[in-house]
Amino acid sequence: MELRAQGWWLLCAAAALAACARGDPASKSRSCSEVRQIYGAKGFSLSDVPQAEISGEHLRICPQGYTCCTSHMEENLANRSRAELETALLDSGRALQATLTTQLQNFDGEQATGVWGPPDADTRALQDTFPGAFGELYTQSARAFRDLYSELRLYYRGANLHLEETLAEFWARLLERLFRQLHPQLLLPDDYLDCLGKQAEALRPFGEAPRELRLRATRAFVAARAFVQGLGVASDVVRKVAQVPLGPECSRAVMKLVYCAHCLGVPGARPCPDYCRNVLKGCLANQADLDAEWRNLLDSMVLITDKFWGPSGAESVIGSVHLWLAEAINALQDNRDTLTAKVIQGCGNPKVNPQSSGPEQKQRRGKLVLQERPPTGSLEKLVSEAKAQLRDAQDFWISLPGMLCSEKMAMSTASDDRCWNGMAKGRYLPEVMGDGLANQINNPEVEVDITKPDMTVRQQIMQLKVMTNRLRSAYNGNDVDFQDASDDSSGSGSGDSCPDDLCGRRVSKKSSSPRTTLTHALPGLSEREGQKTSASGCPRPCVSLMLLLSLVLSAARPTWR
Repeated sequence: MELRAQGWWLLCAAAALAACARGDPASKSRSCSEVRQIYGAKGFSLSDVPQAEISGEHLRICPQGYTCCTSHMEENLANRSRAELETALLDSGRALQATLTTQLQNFDGEQATGVWGPPDADTRALQDTFPGAFGELYTQSARAFRDLYSELRLYYRGANLHLEETLAEFWARLLERLFRQLHPQLLLPDDYLDCLGKQAEALRPFGEAPRELRLRATRAFVAARAFVQGLGVASDVVRKVAQVPLGPECSRAVMKLVYCAHCLGVPGARPCPDYCRNVLKGCLANQADLDAEWRNLLDSMVLITDKFWGPSGAESVIGSVHLWLAEAINALQDNRDTLTAKVIQGCGNPKVNPQSSGPEQKQRRGKLVLQERPPTGSLEKLVSEAKAQLRDAQDFWISLPGMLCSEKMAMSTASDDRCWNGMAKGRYLPEVMGDGLANQINNPEVEVDITKPDMTVRQQIMQLKVMTNRLRSAYNGNDVDFQDASDDSSGSGSGDSCPDDLCGRRVSKKSSSPRTTLTHALPGLSEREGQKTSASGCPRPCVSLMLLLSLVLSAARPTWR
């Protein structure tokens, strides 16, 4: 009797197992036609795509349920998802670079009509008025005047010049030239002119003009130059950080975000908003660490614009240089006799030039009625536009995940039961992580080693700090030596093949962690989109029946002896 009962259980278990193997109409594999269409549209061969769903135990990234993806398809889509995100990052960086480059061209010395006016406008006032007013005093020294404007341009554009020293050298050369022209009957060897130069500060041959030009130019040009340098550094930082390659854990997470829904036969399911943000916050954790120093830099650049435009700004200084030059020449002519007597007293009586044509001739001079070149208003407009654009770019690094999810990742507009949560169609329950590397320690989607920051990003953070300090010094009127502190080193790109640690590795700890199943809202087992895990690809009821069969056999074994 006992044997017959056990036999009856064996027959029931076998019948159930057979029914499970045959399946019923509701559990038949679905067609992969929609996935085939999408996969082919991306340029891949359709020979890889099965006609209907197959068992997914071969998948290494996506949930191992029924799937329309072979191993080769998963590898191709993993590479494609990584490349698409890297391209999106480069595109976002190029857009910001284009904005900064446009600003740089607007303020650059060769291009900036807002600062320098039309081409040759800075020297036109000299050419139009100085020859008639000062005669040979100007024409024989015209090159020195032109060189002054050229050096101001070079300084503005970041050349390795010290502004105060540059101006001091200009006035020293000009004094030598004009003193010789005022005394053609005297022999003035180099050692005599050296003596003249040493006394120039006490003699003040040009009156107050050199001091006024130095003060005004230093305030305006140190600030303008620092601003231009800041634009260059900001653009360089964006370029280098945009080239930082994605890590393997990020690549796996992005594949799961973008294409695993295709593999599970629900290509129309779009990523849940918070799910997408968590993935990209994990992927771009290092980039988000730029935020604090990036904001400091742009804040300093916005602040320093007040120093180089307006009544005391760079445009006003350039438009007034010819006034200070005219004032200096007039002061030299007015004080000629007194200056000559003091020079002879300090340096000795020079010899008479035997080749001189005769007694010195009074140099022609005129009373110039000069006006400051009126501002065009273009610099004010440029500054206003630049300040607005810099303010808009302040949150660039921490806004990248949300922006990419909205514009590049086809994110769902709402978090509901219809969006893709990484495991199935359903709500996404985990909270959104904060910004930056330290906040990713509990990121449920991307395993981030917060003890290993990216060195390229750290180097660029240091560049931002250095440039911010220079801007603050320039704001206080302190001239600094700008050197190109850019670093050409950058992370190497990744190859086109699927990396071993992406597709050839075992399922990560996180994939098998209970944390994943607890943080996603899974639908009922009747939904085919849900995760179906089994070593043999058999649905879960089959596994239960197999266990039951094993128990029955175990119980029956003593009786059959």
